[in-house]
Amino acid sequence: MISVSNLSMNFGKQVLFEDVNFQLNSGQIYGLVGANGSGKSTLLRILAGEITPEYGEINRPTDLRVGVLGQDQFAYDEYHATDVVMMGKMKLWKALNEKSFLEGRELDATQGHRLAELEMIIADEDGYQAEAQAAELLAGLGLMDPKAPMKSLSGGYRLRVLLAQCLFGKSDFLMLDEPTNHLDLASIRWLEEHLKDYCDSALLISHDRHFINAVCNRMLDVDYEEVRQYKGNYDSFVAQKEQEVERKENEIERQEKKKEELEAFVERFKAKASKARQAGSKAKQIEKLPTIEIKRSSRKSPNFRFQQRRPTGKEVLRVEGLNKSYGLRQVIKNLTFSLRRGHRLAVIGPNGIGKSTLLKLVLGQLEPDSGVCEWGHEVHWGYFPQDHKELVQPGTSAYEWLYSFDTGATIGRIRSLLGNVLLSGDAVHKDTGALSGGESARLILAKLMLAEPNLLLIDEPTNHLDLESIEALAEALKKFEGSAIIVSHDRAFIEAVATEVLELTWDGYLHFQGTYGEYLAKEGQDYLDRSAQTSARPAEQKAAVAPKAAAPSETQKRVPKVVLSGKDAYQMAKDQKNLRKKVKTREAEVAKVEGELAQLESQLAEGGLYQPGKEAQLKEANAAKQALQSQLKQASQLWEADAAKLEEMLDQYGEL
Repeated sequence: MISVSNLSMNFGKQVLFEDVNFQLNSGQIYGLVGANGSGKSTLLRILAGEITPEYGEINRPTDLRVGVLGQDQFAYDEYHATDVVMMGKMKLWKALNEKSFLEGRELDATQGHRLAELEMIIADEDGYQAEAQAAELLAGLGLMDPKAPMKSLSGGYRLRVLLAQCLFGKSDFLMLDEPTNHLDLASIRWLEEHLKDYCDSALLISHDRHFINAVCNRMLDVDYEEVRQYKGNYDSFVAQKEQEVERKENEIERQEKKKEELEAFVERFKAKASKARQAGSKAKQIEKLPTIEIKRSSRKSPNFRFQQRRPTGKEVLRVEGLNKSYGLRQVIKNLTFSLRRGHRLAVIGPNGIGKSTLLKLVLGQLEPDSGVCEWGHEVHWGYFPQDHKELVQPGTSAYEWLYSFDTGATIGRIRSLLGNVLLSGDAVHKDTGALSGGESARLILAKLMLAEPNLLLIDEPTNHLDLESIEALAEALKKFEGSAIIVSHDRAFIEAVATEVLELTWDGYLHFQGTYGEYLAKEGQDYLDRSAQTSARPAEQKAAVAPKAAAPSETQKRVPKVVLSGKDAYQMAKDQKNLRKKVKTREAEVAKVEGELAQLESQLAEGGLYQPGKEAQLKEANAAKQALQSQLKQASQLWEADAAKLEEMLDQYGEL
């Protein structure tokens, strides 16, 4: 499908890869892995045709449709989310716009013929279902309002729209650079399933080990100035590479040992006449030995080690009755929990639910509307913010920045910590404004090691770290004798470090005292089933995507918040029964109007009404179409209102 021949690329004096040859085949999903700065994103952009390599060729079929995840989140500010998604099929998007321009006008024969052509294009591109498909993609990624203006969305949600656009295009080959960034756990889970069900061929860059393990069946490794391909997922690749590195090191060791033995023989006997001939023969063997060229791996694991100066009391933190709202939107609702010494609490939940807000409330950076956060005895905390610019501001060097937090520390201590986080040599004098995301993250972790707190509060630490750094951080946290509160969407990371889980939902919270694996075994299925509802903010849930997507399940088990008995329970059961019937009636009305609209659109697509002499019939059909569209909108709104009322009733009282 895509073949690469003799590809070479440098970044300044650094060789990224040299004389690389490989092929990407149809039916495979490739994971592209490598250290930060090794050239993964550069390689993907070369394959996508966005960058010209310094040397080499990229060959692919001329009709191959490649979908690339866009990165310019501000390019579509004048559009709604659905429109941006539908631009993933530009031919369809243009046809829909041209059709909209022609409809409702007095058309001549040429324009009527063109309208018929447009109807055929739209039908071929599955255009009559396009809006619903776009809304379904957005809902899966956690954006429940498909008509939301792009300029009203946060950066994270804009990138979700661009991801939906890429998926909507149904390309022959997808290229996605960090698609899981800014996604919560439910959205990542949805993306995994979508790629496995609907994607035939793709190349993905991701630092989420669980995600690439679940999705990829081939790995491309950028290392040793090479790009090598491996069969299997990431775990399989790691095992294969370890064996390969061991073989390579053994071969180098064997050759060096042989060379040393030959050189020692020559040195010992070259002056003896009886051994001169043998010494000369050995010298020739040394000359014929292949040159040992040692290329260094770009993969380096930092050495994170967190120590506490002194332990805390048994109770590290107590949160009681905590509430926090932003305007009319309440993000923290009556939250109560405690953290004990030596425990690591993972905070999970959909984006916008208040995970980062919780950390800032605990730290006193935000004031709660009500409730208390109380520290235990001798608690000294260290904070890793999601936005590194909160701490690492430009205008100084990495060395000076770290030294400013402990001016009594020795040069050796500061240099050692910087070296442990892979900042050494001239890199320690690099301006903090020029640090990469990974370098900034590691520098903040060096500050935590310097401070030696007994409580770590860490907000999305894996966003900018490569897999080696993530694994090293997980190991360091497991060995840390203090306590930690960790916000992360990386499942493998949470599974590795968490000893308990705090799940925040739009209805409240669940504090589970056990590992993430134990949490999933007991509570996780319900959480994933609720993903379509819990991934969106309440305001976004008001928009209907499609009746079937939001209809409450009659078999879903619900835990009632209010327990009724006697006459109240009987009346509530009766009300639920009546409301269920009403919802089904509304669904039938929606289905009926949808059927009539589909039949009319099919008639319009046939093109017969665009013939000369049919102008009046065409005008009447278009008017009928507009009326049905209006009727469908009204029926959907009524269905949505009743379905939401039933959903609320079931959440409050359970199924009776």
